[in-house]
Amino acid sequence: MFVKQLPKFINSLDYARSMDLNDPLKEYRNKFHIPQKENKDLIYFCGNSLGLQPKSVRNFIEQELKDWETLGVEGHLHAKNPWLYYHHLLEEQTARLVGAKPIEVVVMNSLTVNLNLLMISFYRPTKTRYKIMMEYMAFPSDQYAVENQIKFHGYDPHKTIIELMPREGEYAIRTEDILQKIEEHKSELALIMIGGVNYYTGQLFEMEKITGHAKKSSAEIVVGFDLAHAAGNVELNLHDWNIDFATWCTYKYLNSGPGGTSGVFIHEKHCNDNSLPRLSGWWGNEEETRFKMQKGFFPQTGAAGWQMSNAQILPMAAHRASLEIFDEAGMKKLNEKSFLLTGYLQYLLLNGKRKDFKIITPSDTAHRGCQLSIVMNNSGKKTFDALTENGIIADWREPNVIRVAPVPLYNSFEDVWRFAEIFHSV
Repeated sequence: MFVKQLPKFINSLDYARSMDLNDPLKEYRNKFHIPQKENKDLIYFCGNSLGLQPKSVRNFIEQELKDWETLGVEGHLHAKNPWLYYHHLLEEQTARLVGAKPIEVVVMNSLTVNLNLLMISFYRPTKTRYKIMMEYMAFPSDQYAVENQIKFHGYDPHKTIIELMPREGEYAIRTEDILQKIEEHKSELALIMIGGVNYYTGQLFEMEKITGHAKKSSAEIVVGFDLAHAAGNVELNLHDWNIDFATWCTYKYLNSGPGGTSGVFIHEKHCNDNSLPRLSGWWGNEEETRFKMQKGFFPQTGAAGWQMSNAQILPMAAHRASLEIFDEAGMKKLNEKSFLLTGYLQYLLLNGKRKDFKIITPSDTAHRGCQLSIVMNNSGKKTFDALTENGIIADWREPNVIRVAPVPLYNSFEDVWRFAEIFHSV
């Protein structure tokens, strides 16, 4: 991840505008539809829940609608982007986005579906090694999926889940505490399953360190990550970090539409291992024999062999539009801007007149992406509602947290400055 010392910020609108003027990515804002109220752009800080629509999405989807209209079923082979092989169109850009080899990634299904499918392959408990480690306050879907996978294998979740807790009075979970916990349980751990960025606190976990320590402690510990809040937010190098598997949604930072499709990573060392159990479907079968309709499943090479059903062409078309933008901008440059945007927001929040709040996202830039989570001491919901009344779209999480995410593709330094001004005045 891009990390360096933050500059000496200035609390003024002129300064914010000068930062925007010198921003090498400033034109990317024009590639997105910004929600408006009374003909004025709203301040949209909710890309960690649903990213904005790229203006190019309509053309990408219209192409598939046109081919469906004029070709019908023949679009599988004769569309401009033949549907039969559509997932291949996403491989190269997806691989660059998450630091993987093309053979290690596939776009399919939705996030929690993929999480369950992957745990069927990678959670393989034994009598002595059956426990799963996950972080405290993991996203509910992760908790549900892990609990039910454990029950499926006949174990008690209360005795099987090792929950990583922050120290008393803290919100972030220290890396050294995670590594120590791995060491304590290395003989009974089957799987470590953590969110790359915690949805509630915005903490970016040190995935490389965690994976490296787990593998050093025991080669039998499998490490997987839910990257819903990491993909498109922070730089990832999944292959080099030796992570076993990962999955992510595409509707948050990846701007691919509500209920959008999902991405999957399976490390090269596993992705052609046909001995791994998996749920299979015909779209994962090798393409040369798929339509022979014969008995016997012969998976495609790589992560694509985990596919089950036909490609979701319209959601994937929306995703292609966004991937094209990410590929052009590059995660390195996006992280450089995110570092400054989020740093400026933190500076403005902490140096204003209002003091009835606490930022629980780590202040260390190496341990966060673009989200800041603000705990309100009192009147939190009233503050959130007042922000909404003043043209800010953010996210409220019970019982008292306002989550804000200045996204580098479409948010500006002026957005950040105006948000802070309104926050301190309401």
